[in-house]
Amino acid sequence: MQKINQKYIKSTVRQALREDLSPSGDITSKNIKNRKVTTKIIAGQNCIVGGLSFVKEAFKISDSKIIFKAKTNDGRKVKKGKVVATLKGKALGILKSERIALNFLGLISGVATITNKFVKKVEGKSCKICCTRKTLPNLRVIQKYGVRLGGGTNHRFNLSDEILIKDNHIAVNKNIRALVKKAIKNRKRKKITVEVDNINQLKKIIGLKFNRVLFDNMNPKNLRKAVKMSKRFYETEASGGVTLGNVRKIATTGVKRISVGQITHSAPTIDFKLDFIS
Repeated sequence: MQKINQKYIKSTVRQALREDLSPSGDITSKNIKNRKVTTKIIAGQNCIVGGLSFVKEAFKISDSKIIFKAKTNDGRKVKKGKVVATLKGKALGILKSERIALNFLGLISGVATITNKFVKKVEGKSCKICCTRKTLPNLRVIQKYGVRLGGGTNHRFNLSDEILIKDNHIAVNKNIRALVKKAIKNRKRKKITVEVDNINQLKKIIGLKFNRVLFDNMNPKNLRKAVKMSKRFYETEASGGVTLGNVRKIATTGVKRISVGQITHSAPTIDFKLDFIS
């Protein structure tokens, strides 16, 4: 599992804290006695945990003397009520970072958890669940990390990673075969994926030297036929309207990848709470 760079974690957490504390800091907690306390972070539901490094950094930035101890690891399944971390330190520093820490933990765990639900649905079908670029602005690194924790596969990170010819590119250029041939000529060692909406489009490009064909919003019957036509030439992928209810049916067509926007753009946040022990 590729971890997130520590410098990125630190800068992202600092930015989040600035947003929450600017311009006058935690004006509520300034009224309490800043005594030493012990607290625990508890999962409010069954989930896959993700984001503990962000939690640790959030409290470290507020008060470097806070002692943070993780009770599990990123990527582990936990049940509702599980203590995932404990904290010891001054109350003011803990309260200052509480919401930011839980926001990161809830977001990353949410992506990991919903991704894993999709992964479980296609078990035994030799089919990968992939994320898309449908991520929250400026949080793509975090969400794609959550996808990996949940057992999913990262699609391209951004527009520079690979050539992906989609329907709007084809609409502008009009000639799908000419567009694909031009992309092959200018590929500069980049992978090429071509999206098609129907069998006729596939027939126009099949046999050209690119890497992957992406079938968008095809019904299972046509998808099965398209996969059969394509599999000896290209890696195959399906997208569009994928849900937990239909993902296994899509996987039975023999497609090797299924891309799902829902696992990032609509991942439910996992509920965690911070309770004071003493």
